[in-house]
Amino acid sequence: MAGGRSKSYEMDMCSGPIFVKIVVFAIPLILSGILQLLFNAADIIVVGRFAGSQSLAAVGSTSALINLLVNVFIGLSVGANVMVARFYGAGQQRDLEETVHTAMVMAAAGGAILIGVGVILADPLLKLMGTPDDVLPLAALYMKIFFVGMPVNLLYNFGSAILRAVGDTKRPLYFLLAAGIVNVLLNLFFVIVLSMGVAGVALATVISQCISAYLIVRCLMKTDAGYRLDVKKLRVVKNKARSIVKIGLPAGLQGAIFSVSNVLIQSSVNSFGSVVMAGNTAAQNIEGFVYTSMNAVYQTALSFTSQNFGAKQYVRMKKILVYCLILTTMVGIVMGGGAVVLARQLLGIYSSDGDVIRYGTYRLTIIGTTYCICGLMDCMVGALRGMGYSVMPMIVSLTGACALRVVWIYTIFAMNRTLQTLYISYPVSWGITFLAHLACYIIVLKKVKQVMVPVPANHWAE
Repeated sequence: MAGGRSKSYEMDMCSGPIFVKIVVFAIPLILSGILQLLFNAADIIVVGRFAGSQSLAAVGSTSALINLLVNVFIGLSVGANVMVARFYGAGQQRDLEETVHTAMVMAAAGGAILIGVGVILADPLLKLMGTPDDVLPLAALYMKIFFVGMPVNLLYNFGSAILRAVGDTKRPLYFLLAAGIVNVLLNLFFVIVLSMGVAGVALATVISQCISAYLIVRCLMKTDAGYRLDVKKLRVVKNKARSIVKIGLPAGLQGAIFSVSNVLIQSSVNSFGSVVMAGNTAAQNIEGFVYTSMNAVYQTALSFTSQNFGAKQYVRMKKILVYCLILTTMVGIVMGGGAVVLARQLLGIYSSDGDVIRYGTYRLTIIGTTYCICGLMDCMVGALRGMGYSVMPMIVSLTGACALRVVWIYTIFAMNRTLQTLYISYPVSWGITFLAHLACYIIVLKKVKQVMVPVPANHWAE
């Protein structure tokens, strides 16, 4: 019975109508991303309203550092997703089983490492970032509690990656919703009733992560499908771990280096004063909803390409990329354009200051109208990683979307220090990087052309 229930959530990405399946797969991912952002916002609102400005600053000051430390390990879940989807698409049962168990051991081990890193290095790293003395103890406390929950955090992320690889994006959404509701309720209880401040917010987060991890692990253990998790079979198979690292580590390093480069962009924004900073921060929060929706299409391209690569459906892979590019453009234009049209109303949620709203609107007008280019760039990365090429897109992304912005800041922006010059660096770098990824994709496809399999002439018919 468990196998039948699981089968209803799985998706055969290697046959049937492509676009319909892509949309069905992507929508739960989009909703999951938006829910996560809303729950994160609830954390900030609760601690800000009921624990005071210092507690709010403490929670806010840790986000960049947490992302920097965690991104490398989250990137490894991308490798797990690619390998599971590839073996699932190819019908290689033993390889699929070994990859699932190796990935979950790596998740638990990575979480244990991060506990040590977070607890030991919290104080020195926060000091290195220049965290004010009045905020430092609270920020360090938040980080230490947060990092204690890293094993369950990674178990959920790796487990979700495994389910996405076989076409299941619905159950991770349900698990996230359940855990998120618990998180909000515990926030209110710990902060308002027990007056625990940042410790309460962190503890609520860890408990909710335990719930989501339990649900996803239970789901994997209950299924009768090929990706079933059996505690007795948990071990690291070296060649599977090597493959996961080969694909996932470049993805994780890319995310970590981007976190560092964004500090430089932020410092340039800071030079315009606190009002501009406030408007920029509010606009970035709104853009987060657009980005996470487009990122869902990137994950779709990754999983669909991986399954079809495993099944040697290379002609179908090109059609998957085309449809994902169309979908991410639609999402970017509709949501980015909507953010621009409703800019004043949305920014008004964050601040009632007219100048803050004006500067936030200015950023949204430039970024929101061009954000779909970022989605196009990410889709190309998903397609390349889905074929097992991860170092190449990492180098291109870091050169085009990261190094190019640094050069831009020290040259073009230095000569014309305006917000417009600074913000235009985003769409320019996205566009150049997209074209570079497209060239790489064409080169990679030529390498695998000799093993293409024929597809029916009416394959586009949907």
